[in-house]
Amino acid sequence: MAAMTDTLITLSEHRCFGGTQRFHEQASGEIGLSMRFAVYLPPQAANGPVPALIYLAGLTCNEETFMVKAGAQRLAAELGIALVAPDTSPRGETVQALPGAASDWDFGIGAGFYLDATQLPWSRHWRMESWLMNELVPGLSKHFPIDAARIGIFGHSMGGHGALTLALRHPGVFKSLSALAPICAPMRCPWGEKAFTGYLGADRSSWGEHDATVLMENHPVAPYPGGILIDQGLADKFLEAQLHPHLFEAACQAIGQPLTLRRHAGYDHGYYFIQSFVADHLAHHAAALKA
Repeated sequence: MAAMTDTLITLSEHRCFGGTQRFHEQASGEIGLSMRFAVYLPPQAANGPVPALIYLAGLTCNEETFMVKAGAQRLAAELGIALVAPDTSPRGETVQALPGAASDWDFGIGAGFYLDATQLPWSRHWRMESWLMNELVPGLSKHFPIDAARIGIFGHSMGGHGALTLALRHPGVFKSLSALAPICAPMRCPWGEKAFTGYLGADRSSWGEHDATVLMENHPVAPYPGGILIDQGLADKFLEAQLHPHLFEAACQAIGQPLTLRRHAGYDHGYYFIQSFVADHLAHHAAALKA
């Protein structure tokens, strides 16, 4: 695949808590199309590179969802941490025309699952892992005052799956890790089985490479000795059938990976839940990224 172009298009820019909220578009060689992402630069970025925290959003979301709904910029400004939120899938007329791309909310557009598809027609453009790891993340320090050696990752639901799997698949890239209501065992839930069948094929032998629980089970040592944070609402309607945090918890226990899994009565799967605990996640990452 060709490299991402150096041309970065700024779609909009907004003053926010002394820093700047920006939305960008850039042509991706991995995806073969332009991709969008959001960046919040705290006021400290005016004086030099700052650490960054990448947020991966869930099903149906885009690069704007977290920045608009989570209310994270205030604390990011106080902590001096940049926030980065990529889109959740390729978009546009090229992919809109693919059979099934827009017919289901849990597959296709808005549902990239942060992996590289191997099955046609998805393998042409659904290369989310390669876009993130080969283009977006390395490009952050080139285009923004961001310290490439101090980047953490977290996400919600499908994005929680992405954060966990990418962190485990690319050791050393991300210095800190957390998730909110993540899909912890996609091989054992309807969302994951549907996505993996479509993107990776019916042969399940390769699916474990993108399953956080399996990856943790097979990890030789604890990859994050400083700890992983997960928050889960107990009133989440997807908890029992789709999320399975207890399986990831058991995998962490088996290899001695420190995990703080907090279960919260009354909280559901949405952004009111995320707003309630996002400050704890930023503090968790700040402790590691600013150490």
